Amino acid sequence: MPNAFHPHDHSHCASDGLARADAILAARKQRLTPVRRQTLEILLSEHRALGAYEVLERLAAAGFGKQPPVAYRALEFLVDQGFAHKVRRLNAFTACMHPETDHAPLFLICRGCNALAETAAAPVRAALDAAAQAVGFTVERTSIEALGLCPACGPELGAAP
Repeated sequence: MPNAFHPHDHSHCASDGLARADAILAARKQRLTPVRRQTLEILLSEHRALGAYEVLERLAAAGFGKQPPVAYRALEFLVDQGFAHKVRRLNAFTACMHPETDHAPLFLICRGCNALAETAAAPVRAALDAAAQAVGFTVERTSIEALGLCPACGPELGAAP
């Protein structure tokens, strides 16, 4: 079961995520600028998607200014590099939990508390690719978003009432 739906130390998520990003970017001969690092740390600090303006508010509180391009450029870089995903249903962003792999994310979104978990989408993607292939279609990119209830919000481990 995805870690996001269980109590744990979020600071551990952030420190591990930042260390992985530093290592991956070093191998690519790139780095996190201070605003990109702070943006990634903001996304890693919670297991939910954050809107660009919520990220901007937190960046401003950290001294990075209040201009929307500040947040949007940092978010765009993180998405392009695979350290964040855009959650279209929520028009928001979340840290990627698997930045070292090229993958199609599967998001489990709690409609009760807005917690969000990224989990393995390989079996779902395989089924999607098979269905597409049956009609001659080639899937190039996908993001799957499922809405439901997490264990804390739904009775009997998240089952809908």
